[in-house]
Amino acid sequence: MASNVVNQSGFQDLLPVMADKLGGEGLIEELCNGFRLLMDVDKGVITFNSLKKNSSVLGLQDLSDDDLMSMLKEGDYDGDGALNQMEFCVLMFRLSPDLMEQSYFLLEEALEHEFNQL
Repeated sequence: MASNVVNQSGFQDLLPVMADKLGGEGLIEELCNGFRLLMDVDKGVITFNSLKKNSSVLGLQDLSDDDLMSMLKEGDYDGDGALNQMEFCVLMFRLSPDLMEQSYFLLEEALEHEFNQL
């Protein structure tokens, strides 16, 4: 089982624990639920205002406006100032070092399995 990591902002990384308990599909479903909790319902994306308004739901109420804006900027690949569902999920994986490590292992294992079937 992966260890819980506490990053520089004091946020405890629970994604590896969730992955262990829920499996891949369950984890993705939970990430999608998290996205829906944080998104602006009218726009269908996570905006700064929706993140600020709903951040307490995920225990992020202590983050400053600068932290929230940095989070948005870090995950905003298309430059529209908001996070769509895919950007949010990618960001959550990137912010979880243990989960990224597990992902590489699972990918390697899947590729090895595919090559062995050839």
